[in-house]
Order: sequence, then C-alpha cells, then structure tokens
Amino acid sequence: MIDTHAHIYASEFDNDREQVVQRALSQGIDTILLPNIDLESIEPMLATEAAYPQICRSMMGLHPCYVDGNVEQTLATIHNWFSKHSFIAVGEIGIDLYWDKTYKTEQEYAFITQLNWAKEMQLPVVIHTRDSIQETLALLRKEQDGSLSGVFHCFGGSVEEAKAINDLGFHLGLGGVSTFKNGGMDQVIPHLDMNYVLLETDCPYLAPVPHRGKRNEPAYASLVAHKIAELKVQTVESIIQITDKNATKLFNL
Repeated sequence: MIDTHAHIYASEFDNDREQVVQRALSQGIDTILLPNIDLESIEPMLATEAAYPQICRSMMGLHPCYVDGNVEQTLATIHNWFSKHSFIAVGEIGIDLYWDKTYKTEQEYAFITQLNWAKEMQLPVVIHTRDSIQETLALLRKEQDGSLSGVFHCFGGSVEEAKAINDLGFHLGLGGVSTFKNGGMDQVIPHLDMNYVLLETDCPYLAPVPHRGKRNEPAYASLVAHKIAELKVQTVESIIQITDKNATKLFNL
C-alpha cells in the first residue's frame, strides 16, 4: 500500500518515528509520500526522506495556510529547491478559506504560480482545499491545458464535485474522513470511479475510526482501504491493487 499523503516529518513523530515506520511496514504500507507545507518543514521532511530512502518520497510546495503578504519571496525560496533536489510532485498547494480569508488573493496567486511550475517541470500537483472546492476548480479549469495532473487530497465532497474533479483529469485522495460515521462519505464512495482514487492518511491529522481524535499514522491507511472495500462491496486486495496502480502512475514511482 502507498500512503500518498503523510507528514511523518512533523514534530508529533519526533519521539517514535522509527516505530511509526515499522508499524506502517507491518501493515503493508511500503511507500510514504511526504508533502511540504512551508519553509520550516523542508529540513525535517528531507531529513526523514534521507533516513528512509526506500520508503519516503518528498514533494515541494507552499500550503495555502502558510501564505501571507510575503508570498513572492517565500515562493522564490521554495522554487529554488527544485534545482537542488528531486521531488515527485508540487505540493501541498491549494486554497483554504476555512480559517482565514485575509490572504485569499495571495493564496490564488501562489496556487496559480505553483500550477505553472508543475506544467514546466511535468510534475503532478497535490491540492489542499478547505471550504474552497468550487473556487479551486474554477482556477484549475482556467489553467488546465491538458498537461496538469494531480490529486485533491483529503477529499470529503459530493459525488458531483468528485465528477468535476475527475473530468479535469484529477484524482481523489481518501483518508480518515471516509470512515467517520457523520462524514457523509458512505453516500459518496460507492459512486466514485476507482481509477481516480488514492489512499492517504494526512497524518498526524484526521485519524480513521477507531482511532478518531488520536494521532494518525501511515499504518492506518489499511483501515481506509478496508472501509472503501466495504462501501464498494469489493475485496480489500482489489482496492489496494488499484489505488497502488493509480499512485504509482500519477507520481511516477
């Protein structure tokens, strides 16, 4: 299994990162993709990748929640990293209107700028949306020239939104929210096109049932796979097989 979105470089894992990786391996998760979020996360992310080169792969981007008035300078520093290191994707990027709309214009600028990097470098993008799927889709429709690919990570939207995302050639990252009783995903997942689905945890956040409210970790991707299998009335093996194939192709693993 591939956990396509995990922040195991975060300080929440500083005391037991080795055990976390071993638990992931014991559950069959043999690849863990690491999205960057800001300038401070680069060093710990690259150190984690270096410690587990057979397992961890890094991406590079500026998360919308870390966009501020200094966005151009921050983006210049982030962009510079692509000439120093090999990354599998541009991410985590996107629009977040949940916490604060102060820098909405700057968020849109950062998103479009990073989409253009992805086009130039022929890399997929990993998109974060919160209270912003329609705004993000509108921007993406303008920028999609046939060369953009990627995933809307932590998808928790409607069947209609899923179809709109797939119509643009983009995947859906399913994580812990898929297992929540009040998450509504039990009504959505049965209708999803599995050719566009990826497994993820977004750890340390959004742990699946029965660990909801606790720290999430890559090993729990198996719980997400089981829930999808249950809702799709398919075998867990078939869900793992197709999500692995999707991730391997998208991220050129």
